[in-house]
Amino acid sequence: MAVLPFAPTPFFGNKNRAFWQLQAAGWGGAMLLRAMSSLANAQPLSFLVLVLIASITGFSISLILSVIYRNLINRTPLVTWGVTALILPFAVSLYAFIDSWVIGLYRPGSDTGFTQLFLGVFYLDLTLLGAWSALYYAINFFLQVEEQNDQLLRLENQATSAQLAMLRYQLNPHFLFNTLNSISTLVLLKQTEPANAMLSRLSSFLRYTLINEPAGRVTLAQEIETLKLYLDIERMRFEDRLRTRFDIAENTRGALLPSLLLQPLVENAIKYAVTPLEEGAEITVAAQLVGPMLRITVSDTGPGLQSGADPFRPDPARWSATNPDTGEPVSTGVGLANIRDRLAQAYGEEQRFDIQDAPEGGFAVVIELPFEASEISKPSPAPASRLVTAG
Repeated sequence: MAVLPFAPTPFFGNKNRAFWQLQAAGWGGAMLLRAMSSLANAQPLSFLVLVLIASITGFSISLILSVIYRNLINRTPLVTWGVTALILPFAVSLYAFIDSWVIGLYRPGSDTGFTQLFLGVFYLDLTLLGAWSALYYAINFFLQVEEQNDQLLRLENQATSAQLAMLRYQLNPHFLFNTLNSISTLVLLKQTEPANAMLSRLSSFLRYTLINEPAGRVTLAQEIETLKLYLDIERMRFEDRLRTRFDIAENTRGALLPSLLLQPLVENAIKYAVTPLEEGAEITVAAQLVGPMLRITVSDTGPGLQSGADPFRPDPARWSATNPDTGEPVSTGVGLANIRDRLAQAYGEEQRFDIQDAPEGGFAVVIELPFEASEISKPSPAPASRLVTAG
């Protein structure tokens, strides 16, 4: 039999309802204890009427105190505790006065004077209202702290989302500039058919970037399909010089990762491995599970780290706007820094980002992040017939 999902509501989710529930439970419990104590001390059953009246009196006075405390709780500590110290003894005295008066009516011939009755019940009433006041302040201060923590957490999440969105949006202008520049060149050369095809692929790629939230995550399968769509665009520029290979383990295809995480790596591989070599280069994207981690490797057969032409070289000089040896402008490493920041924002210390020489020559980037499988696969951003696996 199917069971509807049940999401428990926090007890203090509705503060007004929680207050009345605690009031009823607290004063009901106090009345029960006083009734049992009276019966244990051989009091007649009629004495339970006094217990009921005393409980109703305490319940009513606590309601008045709750209104006063509600207006005091957000004041300065001096005002809050100073006024409370004045109000509480007065409330206890009123409570004790009513209790003594009712007991006096119940026992008109008693030798015990009103003052003795008053002092006798004052301690008990002080205990009840004092405990009630302490619980009222404790619970409300706790709720205020929880609300502040929740608000701080929401602000941190919003800041993280904004940071991730900013980092994601940094990727689009550079890619758009290169693609539109290529389309412009094709138009000038009157190659309208390739220009139209590139525009169509570009629109599909941009539609994907608009559908997915900047701070959202996609499956690795969807990211690979989008990457192939991007490579379709670049292949129209480089033709046979751009060769690609994908080695994606089947058990990793449902893994979640930030959207457009791999596109800057492939874009840099094209710029620094395919572009400078007449014969071009091959770019390989591989993914596998290593324990609880998803490992993604993007490598190329280009010049590698030793040539000094790669933007990922961990030499501080490569992060400047010009090469100190030649004086020529080089990459500032924005793509690398962008990915590092996105991974740090999304996974904190539970991620790894390494750059190294590829074993077969060239350059490789290795990313490791916690494996988290998607429950529902999202549709591909473009028809499969338009995605190229290798070229």
